[in-house]
Amino acid sequence: MKRIICFTIALICLNVVCRAQSEAVLFKKRELNKGNFSKEDVKQQFASYDFSKLWDKTPNEFIYGFIGPDYQRIRIKFITVTKGPSSNSYAVYGKSMVKANISDFKGTIEITDILKLKSVSKVLDNEHKNEGIKGRFVILGNYIFTEPNNQSHAGIFKGSFKSSFYLDKNDEIHYDDIDQQSDSFTNNEFVGTWNPYNQGLSKRCNWGDYRIPNGGSLDGGAGEFSPVDKYLLFGWQNKRDSFGNDA
Repeated sequence: MKRIICFTIALICLNVVCRAQSEAVLFKKRELNKGNFSKEDVKQQFASYDFSKLWDKTPNEFIYGFIGPDYQRIRIKFITVTKGPSSNSYAVYGKSMVKANISDFKGTIEITDILKLKSVSKVLDNEHKNEGIKGRFVILGNYIFTEPNNQSHAGIFKGSFKSSFYLDKNDEIHYDDIDQQSDSFTNNEFVGTWNPYNQGLSKRCNWGDYRIPNGGSLDGGAGEFSPVDKYLLFGWQNKRDSFGNDA
């Protein structure tokens, strides 16, 4: 009987991990299959560029994330992002925070694809018009961040990501905020899992700038991210309280 119970639990755990891993894979495939990109991968064109500044552009208060089935709030902060010897690899050091638990993490971001949007935008504000935008691009890739195993509640973040940038008339790259006034604007979307070292259950863990990818029933906001009432007790109350303030 005990063997049957243990086997059943193992199957459940495996199923949870597979579903969460599939989410990261499907997220990336969905982006690759969108019809608004030019066919060719232009990654080699940007081999000499340093994209590290794209990942520290957004103020902390506008980076939202969740972990687990209850959409518990997680805060992710990249402290340093450094381009590695490979043109497509970046070393990351940062911190995560869930409730009062703060953990360090380090790891890598690996760029697998860079795709060019077929069109820039039908409407550009004066700031972007003056920059003479030559093209808008999407970076796709994978990430893995490990927390020290001597810290409590530690584990490994792993998944896929999407980041967007544009190229100006001087061939300089910029964080793509062209559509920031749109209700659905987001950037730096990370989709994946957090796997604890203690062999506990793998948890979904997604975060992004201004909106959370695959946020499901958590986000009830129309004009901006807004957690719905039933999730406020999972770390989101102060976000609700900040509405109407500068924070």
